[in-house]
Formats: sequence, C-alpha cells, structure tokens
Amino acid sequence: MQRSGGIVGNSGQPWVLRRVRLTWLSFMLFFILVFFPLIAHYYLTTIDEAGGPDKRIFGPRPGGELCEAKHVQDLCRIRESVSEELLQLEAKRQELNGEIARLNLRIEACKRSIDSAKQDLLQLKNVISQTEHSYKELMAQNQPKLSLPVRLLPDKDDPGYPPPKSAQNCRLHTCFDYARCPLTSGFPVYVYDIGSYPWGEKLDPLVKQAFASSVKSSVYVTDNPNIACLYIVLVGEIQESPSSPLASPLDLEKQLKALPYWRLDGHNHLLVHLSRKSLTQNFLYNVSTGRAAVAQSTFFERQYREGFDMVVSPLVHALSEPNFLEVPPQVPVKRKYLFTFQGEKVESLRSSLLEAPPQSFEEEMEGDPPADYDDRIIGTLKAVQDSHLDQVLVEFTCKNQPKPSLPTEWALCGEREDRLEVLKVSTFALVISPGDGQLVASAGCSMRLFEALEVGAVPVVLGDHSKLPYHHLIRWSEAVIMVPKPRIMELHFLLRSISDNDLLAMRRQGRFLWETYFSTSESIFSTILASVRTSIQIPAAPIREEPAQEIPHKAGKLAGTDANMADNGDLDLGPVEVEPPYASPRFLRNFTYTAADVYHTWNRAPGPFHLFPHTPLDPVLPSEAKFLGSGTGFRPIGGGSGGSGKEFQAALGGNVPREQFTVVMLTYEREEVLMNSLERLNGLPYLNKVVVVWNSPKPPSDDLLWPDIGLPIVVVHTEKNSLNNRFLPWDAVETEAILSIDDDAHLRHDEIMFGFRVWREARDRIVGFPGRFHAWDVNHQSWLYNSNYSCELSMVLTGAAFFHKYYAYLYSYVMPQAIRDMVDEYINCEDIAMNFLVSHITRKPPIKVTSRWTFRCPGCPQALSHDDSHFHERHKCINFFVKVYGYMPLLYTQFRVDSVLFKTRLPHDKTKCFKFI
Repeated sequence: MQRSGGIVGNSGQPWVLRRVRLTWLSFMLFFILVFFPLIAHYYLTTIDEAGGPDKRIFGPRPGGELCEAKHVQDLCRIRESVSEELLQLEAKRQELNGEIARLNLRIEACKRSIDSAKQDLLQLKNVISQTEHSYKELMAQNQPKLSLPVRLLPDKDDPGYPPPKSAQNCRLHTCFDYARCPLTSGFPVYVYDIGSYPWGEKLDPLVKQAFASSVKSSVYVTDNPNIACLYIVLVGEIQESPSSPLASPLDLEKQLKALPYWRLDGHNHLLVHLSRKSLTQNFLYNVSTGRAAVAQSTFFERQYREGFDMVVSPLVHALSEPNFLEVPPQVPVKRKYLFTFQGEKVESLRSSLLEAPPQSFEEEMEGDPPADYDDRIIGTLKAVQDSHLDQVLVEFTCKNQPKPSLPTEWALCGEREDRLEVLKVSTFALVISPGDGQLVASAGCSMRLFEALEVGAVPVVLGDHSKLPYHHLIRWSEAVIMVPKPRIMELHFLLRSISDNDLLAMRRQGRFLWETYFSTSESIFSTILASVRTSIQIPAAPIREEPAQEIPHKAGKLAGTDANMADNGDLDLGPVEVEPPYASPRFLRNFTYTAADVYHTWNRAPGPFHLFPHTPLDPVLPSEAKFLGSGTGFRPIGGGSGGSGKEFQAALGGNVPREQFTVVMLTYEREEVLMNSLERLNGLPYLNKVVVVWNSPKPPSDDLLWPDIGLPIVVVHTEKNSLNNRFLPWDAVETEAILSIDDDAHLRHDEIMFGFRVWREARDRIVGFPGRFHAWDVNHQSWLYNSNYSCELSMVLTGAAFFHKYYAYLYSYVMPQAIRDMVDEYINCEDIAMNFLVSHITRKPPIKVTSRWTFRCPGCPQALSHDDSHFHERHKCINFFVKVYGYMPLLYTQFRVDSVLFKTRLPHDKTKCFKFI
C-alpha cells in the first residue's frame, strides 16, 4: 500500500511543477510581446521629442527628405512620371469625348444633307433623262439613225402593158416595167430553168455548166418568180448539128412567148447569149423579142437598141480561174514590139444570120455600104513595119486556117495560146473593127479585146463605130485607145507619143477591167446583173459579213487584273469611256443614188475605197466622202481651231469626235500569253470590244478564267487554222477602226491611243508600229523581204496595226484567191498580203508611228516568226504576189509620225533618220 501511494505522490509533484513553469513561460511571452513593444515605442518617442525635429531617427520626415535616400530616388521619379502621364491622359480623354460629341453632331448634319442631296440628285436625274429624251427626239427628227429601208416587192398580179409600136423604139422608160422593181426591192432576179424551154438541150454544155454555177453564187437570184424584178433566159451559145437544125425566127418567137412569165410582150426579160467562139450564131436576128432586152457579143445596127440591149464580153474562162502565173508582169512598160496584129480578112459575105425571108443582109445594106479603109490600113501598117523605126509585127495572112468569122471581119489566126504568146511581148495590140459599118459589135473583136487586156497589151481599136462591152457604163478611153480609121496614117506617131506613165496607167486600168468584169463566168454574170441594176437605179445588195460563232467562256477576276496593271506610259490618255460600247454608223447617208456614184463605181481603177460592182460595198460601208473627208494631214483637233496638248488628250477631236475601235487578236494554244495580253487592255480608252480569233481546233480549257476588262470579249471559233481568219469581216466587229494585234505584242496604252489618232487622220492607210521594207536582189533578179531597222519602209506589219474594216471585205472576198491559198500553204505572209492589197488600192504607202523598238512580250513562247524558214517563205510570198498583181504595188516612204506630246525614245544609232512631227 505504501509503495503504491508513494508512487502516486512522487509522480504528482513533477506534474504540478511542469504546469507552473508553463504558466510562467506563457506570462513572460505575453509580457515580451505586448508590453515590451509599448515600452520601446514610448521610449523611442520620448528620445525623438527630446532631440528636436532635426535629430529624429524614427517617425515621419517633412517634405521629400525620404527621397534623399539613394536607393529610392529612381522609384520616386517613376512615381512622379506616371502621375503626370495619368493627368495628361485624363485631359486627353476629356478632349476626345468632346470631339466625339462634336463629330456626332456633324454626322447627323451630314446625314440630313445627304438625304437632301439624294432628293436633289433624283430630281436632276429626272431632268437629265427628260432632256436626253427630248434631245434624242430632236436628233431623230433631224438626223435619224440610218438603216436598210423596208424591202418593197411587186404585186403578184401584173397589169400588163401594150406592146411597143416598133421593137427598135424600145428604151428602158418605154419597155421596162419599173413597177416590178421598187428602189428598195433588193433587185430579185429569176433565172429560167434551162430544161424548161425547147432549145435548152441544144446549148453548149460548158456554157450551161458555167452559167448554172454563176447563178448559184449570186445573191440576187430568187426561186420565187412572183417577186422577181428581172427574168433571165439563157439562149446561147447553141451547138449546131445537122441532126438538130436551128428553129426559124417565127418558131423562136413562139417558143419565147410560151415562157411561163413572158406576159405577152416579155417585159423585164433579158435574153443572154454567151459566146465561146469568134463566130457565134446571131440567131435572134430578125426575131421580134418584144420588150425583152438582149445581151450578147454580136449586134448589127438594125438589131441593136441603144440604152436597152447590152453588149457583153465573150465567155473565155468558162469553168476555170485565170492562172496568174501565166499572166505577164505590167513592167517593164515597153515590150519587144510596139504593136502587133495577126488576122485575115474575110472577103466573102457568107452570113451567119438566120435570115427572115424575103430580106437578106445584102438587101438591108440598101446599096450604100460605108467606105472601106482596110486596104489603106494594110498599106500603112506594112510601111511602118518596113521602116524599121520601131519593131512591129503585122501579119495579114494566117499561117494556118483562120478561125471562122463574120463577113467583113478580120478572122483570128492560130490557137489562143499562140496569140497570147505574141501579145505578151506587145506594147499595143491592134483591133481592127469590121469593114461593115452596120456590124456595131462582134464576138471576134471582143475576143481580141479580151486577150489583149488579159496579158497587158494596150488595145488600139481602129474604128470608132464599134460598141465595146458595157460601153454605156465603162469609160473605155482610160484603158483603150480609140482611133478612127481615117487617122491610120497618124497611128504610128500617136502610139510613140504616149508617155510611160500614161501607158502604165492604161495597162493597170485594163488589168482591173479584165479582172473585175471579164475574167470568169461569175464576174461576167455579176456584171450583166450590175449593168441592169445600175441602169434602173437600184443600189447594190449589202455584202455579207462573216458570222462569228462565239465560244462560251467564263469571265472572272484573275490575280493582278486591275486598272493599275495597264501600262499607260507617262501620259494622261483622256477620259475612259463610261458609256456602253459605241458602234460606228453602218450608213452615213439616206437613200441616195447619183450619177456620180454610178460613174465612179464603174470607171475607177483601183484607188482609195473603190466600190467594185460585183462586190457591192456601198450600202454597208461609209461613203468615199467620209473616208477621204477626214483629211490626210495630222491635225490635233477638229475644225482647224488648234488647241493645247491638254485639250488634245481630253478628247478625240477631228471630224469624227465620237469613235471607238475594235481589237482583233489572233491566237493559237497560248492561253497564258493571251490572258496577259487581255489584262493589259484593261482601262484602254475608246476600246469598243475585243474579238479573239481562236485559231486552234481545240477549244479553250474549261477551267480557264478570262479577265474582266469591263468590255465584251468575243471568242470566235474558226472552221480551220488559217492566218486569213485574222482579216475576215466578222459581224462582231461593229466599228470602222480595227486594231489587229498579235497575242504576244506588248504595246503601252499611250502608243495605242496615238496610233488610233493618226489612223483617224489617214483612214485609207495602214497605220501601225513595226515597219518592214522590200528590196530588189540584183544577183537573183527577185524581190527580198527585209526586217532590218531602216529609215525607209514599205510595209507595216499587221501584228500591231490599225486598218479600216473595208479592207477586211476586200481581202476576204475580192483579193485573188491564189494569194489566200499561198498564205494557207506557208502559214505565213498574211500581213504582207494585206500591205500589197492596200497599196494596190490606194497607191499610198503605210504610216509608221513611234513605238518602242521592241514590243514583243518577254518570256512568251516562241512564235512562228522565229523559225529559220520564216524569211525564206516571205521572200517567196513577195515574188508570188508580184506575179499575181502584175507589178510591185508596195511604195517606199521615209515618213514617220511622232507627236510632241509623246516622249520619243529614239536609240542613238537611229538619230540620222528623218522624223516628221
């Protein structure tokens, strides 16, 4: 028990001690942590107060004394800077709030002003619209937009007219029914089927085939006889045979009257007799044709009705085109013989007429034949030959059997090929008219005339009583020398006195007449129709345009396609057209038909904008007055008023102040190059549209995006890959001005605009940038094509050139087909062919305008012109074209047009060239 109690007592005492110690320790810690800081604070405060304000160690200090400490000076400066910035920002914030309030007020005021301006603008638009409408009404009253007149056709029922008192008294105003041919009828012509009349099966097969081919190609022929103005019947040439003799005149009259549309008297009928031989049957002699006109090569005075019947040329090339390689050149002017004649006079009076009893040809001469000068002609010509003053060739007896001919007519000798060989070396060719004065026209004389014109021998017709083909429309004095037989003694002097220039002009005119009116069956038929149409004053039908088969394409905005990409050079080009594309007027005058038009149409040799009768361009294209009226001088502004450069750039000026042009671009499988070229046209002033001639058989890629230049881009599909497609008269081209440009040509806008301005002052010329010239190779006696830089040029390449759309018609429809065939053969020379054509028509050289000396785009794929054979082919082309034209039509020029408003970048080695400004 004690042990246990002792243990308890011993263990309780240490526990109490530990508790006392813990309490004491807690009290000491409380005292130290609470009372000691208070005591220390009191003591320190007492020390600072006893030491004075200058000896304070603890407590706040006045002013910025604390910042005098080195380690806090930077912090103080930062605090002060931030405070200042905060003050500035606050001031600025207050200022901006005030500005925002003021701007809100202004915005509200502007909104009210805009609403008011919109109302005013709407009113102004209405006023402008009304004014424009009134202006258009006034212009329509004074200057109506011209177009083709409404086509008027004759009535089906023909009233009929009494027959003339005498067939010899027939003239157009007495025997032709003008009521069936209104001025705006279009001149419909109905051609009888050859098999529908009895003598049709007797016609010469070649004549029938050639005639049928010509009828198919004519735009005037109609299948509806009820609307026809003219009815044509082919009556010859007939093949004679003993088994089928010709019908008597009385039977012929009955057969003619049996024609379904003869209408009793045959008015508005034309009986056509085409001769292929020198002796042709005049089986219409003594046949009463009533009011039907006759067109043939042989006429007697009693038979011929002046101003009604028609003397036509013989049909020599029935089914073939002339071979231009066999036609001799027009130069040199003087040939081996001064003049030649080969023929044999037919003394007998055997008649080729189907005489109507009881009268014969001899009886109709009434015993008073005209004086016969043939003996005097023979003697004089032999004397000239024997004098040896000039080399002449005259033969009055044929070596072989002479060709059959009419009485008193000089028969042809030898074959046609032999006669042509003699004429090729003859300066003049004599054509002696028949001794019978009553034989006013004969197939034999027409054959001699035709052959002389074909090979360039100037015809000399002895006998002023002869009627040459289409003499009432063609002024033969410009191509033929007409000498009365009594002046035979002065013939030699007359021929020797003709100058070389006059002789060359007559030769060129003769070549033109032969090509235009006599060379083929189509030209002969077209000339016959044109002669009748001109006589009754009906204008020609519009020439056809080439329909453009457009290829659909996607238009988009390619990368980099914007107005800033257009290379405008250093000049302001004037305002860009904001109105819709403006087409050139298709008709510049109302329906007019003057004698001057008729005269110039038929008698003008190739000259500025000649209108070919069998390719009637007059109704489609502007008149000559429009073409040549713009002047040939370079005038900066119209009306002769002059003007500053700024005014020059601000408007086109000139005589046609409102005009645009069309870009025609030929391309072949170079899509990237094409797209780049089209992009460069963006923003080009006065551009109407772009016609892309897609010359590849493959269509454009489906995913190809075409640039949007703000104007139409017409992609035309072509039937074949031909460089001639560049010059087709596409109906999509609605402007007179065409800029023909290659897809790799790189021209600045200022250069294009300057070229356009120059072209407008010389609308009948080719105006472009790259110049070339031709040269004569003395060693090889041939022409060469030269592309070296020179101060002289004779060609402007159409890879970058302006020309009139008129030349597109001439190139495609009038220029000899042999030239276009050679262009297709070599895939080359189309630009040379166009230069030949324009120089041949105008007798003027092209005009070169200043451009950079190299305008091809860098990095473009290689073009055809880089081929080694390119220049050799162009040499051949030039020589072939010279053979076709018969002479070298290209003309040299040192003229180049620069403008003082454009900066001329002239290489230092070209400074010796003359420059015309």
